[in-house]
Amino acid sequence: MTATLSDLERIKAGSRLLRGTIVEGLADPVTGAISDEDNKLLKFHGSYQQDDRDLRDERRRQKLEPAYSFLIRARLPGGVITSAQWLAFDAIAREYANGTLRITTRQTFQWHGVRKPHLKPAIAAINHAMASTIAACGDVNRNVVCAANPEQSAAHGEVHAWAVRLSDHLRPRTRSYGEIWLDDELVVGTEESEPLYGATYLPRKFKIGLAVPPVNDIDVFAQDLGLIAIIQDGALAGFNVAVGGGMGASHGDASTYPRLGDVIGFVTPERVLELAENVIAIQRDWGDRAERKHARLKYTLDRRGVGAFVAELESRLGFALESKRPFAFEHSGDRYGWIEDHAGRWHLTLHIESGRLADTPPRSLLSGMREIANAHRGDFRLTCNQNLIIANVAATDRAAIDALVQRHGLDGYRRQSGIRRHALACVALPTCGLAMAESERYLPDLLPKLEALLDRRGLLDAPILLRLSGCPNGCARPYLGEIALIGKAPGRYNLMLGADHRGQRLNRLYRENVDEDGILAAIEPLFARYAAERVADERFGDFLLRSGVLPAPRTIPVEAIA
Repeated sequence: MTATLSDLERIKAGSRLLRGTIVEGLADPVTGAISDEDNKLLKFHGSYQQDDRDLRDERRRQKLEPAYSFLIRARLPGGVITSAQWLAFDAIAREYANGTLRITTRQTFQWHGVRKPHLKPAIAAINHAMASTIAACGDVNRNVVCAANPEQSAAHGEVHAWAVRLSDHLRPRTRSYGEIWLDDELVVGTEESEPLYGATYLPRKFKIGLAVPPVNDIDVFAQDLGLIAIIQDGALAGFNVAVGGGMGASHGDASTYPRLGDVIGFVTPERVLELAENVIAIQRDWGDRAERKHARLKYTLDRRGVGAFVAELESRLGFALESKRPFAFEHSGDRYGWIEDHAGRWHLTLHIESGRLADTPPRSLLSGMREIANAHRGDFRLTCNQNLIIANVAATDRAAIDALVQRHGLDGYRRQSGIRRHALACVALPTCGLAMAESERYLPDLLPKLEALLDRRGLLDAPILLRLSGCPNGCARPYLGEIALIGKAPGRYNLMLGADHRGQRLNRLYRENVDEDGILAAIEPLFARYAAERVADERFGDFLLRSGVLPAPRTIPVEAIA
């Protein structure tokens, strides 16, 4: 008996390739919202409808509808943008959104607080800046992320080019996007199709990332399809292929879980597009379309078996994958400050807390970056750790850039603790409809308390990976944090510990449903033991396993990283 399809599968099937009634909903002046069905389709166009949950009760008492607004997310493969694009995105933030830009953990920008009348002009303006929002969300391949490490600049350029090619190759082909947002004319009678995705697209979202060892700054094993660049004699030989990573889970449902990708082989660069297309096609055909909680590729692999998946992939490709090549990762973080590349260009990595660029006195991050973009002759790179690189700076321009960075309070990386420089947080409340607890708004309160505990033990500079997530969905990749808080209810979190600093080991539940006092009480004695018992250069997550505080979680097999 065939399983009943989920409601979203029905919506996609009847959407006329993602059109629905979005145009009519945008034109309705009576409400600041669009219909529930159109909201689900809107994700494929790069936007989510949200409302301010801080205002829900008061607006309900006043018999007003919720304070609706929209999030817009750009599709920026590899996170590289020009100065002109930066200035355009900044103008969109101030004219149509809430006056902030937010760097996401998928190496792109989000605009928050966009009202319905501003949604179409904002998306049109993003496209006018030579970017797009198509497939930045939804059941499709989303923004392709890529290593941003400026020390690997020669390799980065070649690998980034493949990220761009993958993004374009796997983009949905529906003309609905141009019709709705860019006033493209509907060509009556012209046949239209989605040659890769089909009329119902994928069962769930799909994420691709390209890493360049020795830095795993994209958390390559958290991707549905991870491509690990193998550099030999300074040239790109190809990619090791990892499949089945994913961070999402649901509280209290053991059938959902985070998973690290399995390394299944190696391909040469000219076969990467074909490989990615066929991995997606198998997930399109094999993925669970009845239960969305089990629809990611990781569940397909565990249900059908990795061996069966590889056999099917090789059958569709018409060739066997080569044996995986040796590689090693040293860490998953960003390296701050100035770095010179092989060609004599300079790159300045800045720490942006939670990725939020805003003017909040005494710091003026948004206007400071606007001033830098007006003067900068290079480009910018966004990182998967929510940070920012002012890239390709001439040596003669360094002093001027440094002066602007200092003037606007963008130089925090010079003074910050190790845990602060390695912290990630999702947006969560008040706008995310999935959030169960605070995340981005809680991080500034939590960090000083953790820093006080660390300082007491002489650990203030220890580079500990901290991840905060308002729910178990995993947008901040919390299951790869040496310390992670995953929201369960207002003010209460699951405390997760023990991931490694290379992005190759998941953490484990240490305390369930605890408040801040419980979090600090649990962590303080562990910091004390770490200070007293660690060996040279031992990271916090590794210490927790070696000391027996935690049992060993799943890790990438040793032979995959030798």
